[in-house]
Amino acid sequence: MRSIGSLAVGAGFFCVTLAMFVQGFLPAMIPESRSKQVSRAVRTDLGDVKWVRYDAVDYTPLERLGRGVYIREGCWYCHSQYVRPVTGEDLRWGPVSEAGEYAYDLPHLFSTRRIGPDLTRVGLKYGDDWHYAHHFDPRLVVPDSIMPSFKWLYTQLRLPVTKAEGDLKLAQSVELLSYFTMKADVQIPLYPNPAGLTFVPPPADGRWPLDGTPVIDLKGFGDKPPALTAVTLVLPSLDVVGLVKYVQKLGTNRGVWRDVFEPQAVSVSVMTIPSSADLLDLGRGVYKTRCIGCHGPKGDGNGPAATFLSPRPRDFTLGVFKFRTTPSGSLPTDGDLYRTVTRGVRWTAMPTWHELPDKERFAVVTYIKTLSTRWKDETPEPPAVIADPPKASPALVSRGKDLYQKAKCFQCHGESGKGDGVSAPDLRDDLKFPIRPADFTRGQFKGGSTVRDVFRTMTLGLDGTPMPSFADSMSDEERWAISYYVLSLSAWKDPLTGQPLDIPAGARAALNSHDVDAAHPRQALDPSRLDRGVVHDGQGKPRALYPGIRE
Repeated sequence: MRSIGSLAVGAGFFCVTLAMFVQGFLPAMIPESRSKQVSRAVRTDLGDVKWVRYDAVDYTPLERLGRGVYIREGCWYCHSQYVRPVTGEDLRWGPVSEAGEYAYDLPHLFSTRRIGPDLTRVGLKYGDDWHYAHHFDPRLVVPDSIMPSFKWLYTQLRLPVTKAEGDLKLAQSVELLSYFTMKADVQIPLYPNPAGLTFVPPPADGRWPLDGTPVIDLKGFGDKPPALTAVTLVLPSLDVVGLVKYVQKLGTNRGVWRDVFEPQAVSVSVMTIPSSADLLDLGRGVYKTRCIGCHGPKGDGNGPAATFLSPRPRDFTLGVFKFRTTPSGSLPTDGDLYRTVTRGVRWTAMPTWHELPDKERFAVVTYIKTLSTRWKDETPEPPAVIADPPKASPALVSRGKDLYQKAKCFQCHGESGKGDGVSAPDLRDDLKFPIRPADFTRGQFKGGSTVRDVFRTMTLGLDGTPMPSFADSMSDEERWAISYYVLSLSAWKDPLTGQPLDIPAGARAALNSHDVDAAHPRQALDPSRLDRGVVHDGQGKPRALYPGIRE
């Protein structure tokens, strides 16, 4: 018996030692585990998206602060940060994780289980405002969420309001001076929800005060504003600002991968969804569980989360939609609505719903159409026919740059395309809410990120916004040229910051070539091997050799 006991102890010790070696020491001996490189999707000068090997970027101090909050608050218990190389994970979350993504993570936050969604690729899926609403009260944006609220990361000030000249004014308070300079000639409009909850967007660095005087604005309620006697200001702390910055960082070391993420790449469609009572009931249920928090019970864009969001949620009762294949002023097709529901609206609170079954997406489109009388009185006009784009070339991009100036696009979007033109601060949508021009340098195109998408926006305009149609003032060739130039403004840029990437000129030239295929992470071009990684075939065309792929 003693020999059996000794054998069992020895076997146990051996197994524990083997496990420590295999899981602790052996991974550290593999060169890939010490690499900071990842395969990164980048946009080229000619508008293509290709993959290149590139060093992961470390966290900023504010992002690192947010990572500490993420650990402290136990977010990692429920949220994993690892896309596994198993069937379906890359179709649900995005590209499979690579070792270099975790080069600056200590400790690693792979998590223990997935009670909530995986967050490896959550960066830039939503706008910052969605995250502020979600952390304050998850049920505001996801009614069936089981995530706890983190209201202690915010300051809440309950302040009385007085009515003066038709406007609501906040009563003077000592507490306000900690968050606003109260400069009289600078107004900071705040938009309460029906219950008086009023979110105050924080400074970019999370350090108060804001320069100006807060003003309560009720224009979102039209001619039926709520009778508010007090409002509750919601002011994010530095901790939650850092947390949101950290969450937005996740996955962005893989670049513009969303632009080639197949489950969200829905082609524009002219389909019509047959309506039925059962489909309408299903759509009503989907709307209540997925959409009501932002768009509201009536579909007027006044949901409980609307106070957090900019741009404001779509007011479905007006029947006016930005993203269409139909002419300006027309209702969209069912296919247009289905595409927006599926791919979301980049860099806003409207997320992608590609994970919902097709039937539920069809159903919610059917229900949305019941919220406006326009669908009873009108039918969508025939969609515009958009021909195949011309082949991109440096000359075409250069012509687009000249036309960008000629069409005065810079007045709103800025000389470098950062959305900082001289007219930008004064832009308003049709409901008189502030609206910011697109920042082209980050490549977060709301209506789609292909050259055809940009061309369609230039051709049809964005209803309800200052963005007009250029169909009558510019030829097709001119609009294609500007579209390619607009895409080129995000070439070789980080989608999170808009800052240039340090990619060698030789690698850029290779990736700009139509003959070099780098369409998958496993085919990412390695600039360090460029001298032996690009050869010419018998016809003189360049051809790339990729790491792990033998000739």
